[in-house]
Amino acid sequence: MHPTLVFDIETIPDIAGFAAVNGIDAQALPAGELAEMALLARRQKTGSDFMPLHLHRIVAISCVLRHTDKSGGDHLKVWSLGERDSGEAELIQRFYDGIERYTPQLVSWNGGGFDLPVLHYRGLIHGVAAPRYWDWGDDDKEFKWNSYLGRYHTRHLDLMDVLAMYQPRANAPLDDMARLCGFPGKLGMDGSKVMEAFQAGEIDAIRNYCETDVMNTWLVYLRFQKMRGTLAEAAYAREIALARHTVESTPLPHWQAFLAAWP
Repeated sequence: MHPTLVFDIETIPDIAGFAAVNGIDAQALPAGELAEMALLARRQKTGSDFMPLHLHRIVAISCVLRHTDKSGGDHLKVWSLGERDSGEAELIQRFYDGIERYTPQLVSWNGGGFDLPVLHYRGLIHGVAAPRYWDWGDDDKEFKWNSYLGRYHTRHLDLMDVLAMYQPRANAPLDDMARLCGFPGKLGMDGSKVMEAFQAGEIDAIRNYCETDVMNTWLVYLRFQKMRGTLAEAAYAREIALARHTVESTPLPHWQAFLAAWP
């Protein structure tokens, strides 16, 4: 099986970035006051606290990697990149290093609309290197017709975008689709609570939440592959069994909660 990498990011508002682009001395104001100023400015402009994509600071990147080794052994791994105290630049570089190593099929839920643009902007800010990801066919001619950047290419599959026929009004939440397919869905947190958790120092909780999100995405992707005939019934059952075994082999509370919600 060609390596498949499912990914998801969690972010908080980049308050220092907001100060920089608005000519504000970040050292002259308390952090809380500066944060409220940034969110208020955004609410006044758009009616929402949601910051523009280039002002999202990445605090977690989680992945599911499915691959087959040289001896034919099947492997499924779910984890968060870096350590709990890793900086944003390190997390982003590790993500692109994985692409450099495996040239995987990328899978996301709304990755084309959010995760990848954020990774682009923040990677540019930090000066990361990602030559394989940015190949449009200059180094590998196959990438001319199927790159990670083309919306209608398949090297990156934004599952939400594809299922919605590239129509934003038809988009569905991952949590809804996972639960409707009989999978656990989101547990304990959602994106709106990440900033609060970060301020409370609950980095592990953010990383755990992100990991369960990518596992939900992987399970929905398997169902999609079954629907389109890429996985026959027996192969689909084996992949689901491998996913369940992977979760069962990780005796951590968030995975125990995931199993409890998975009939």
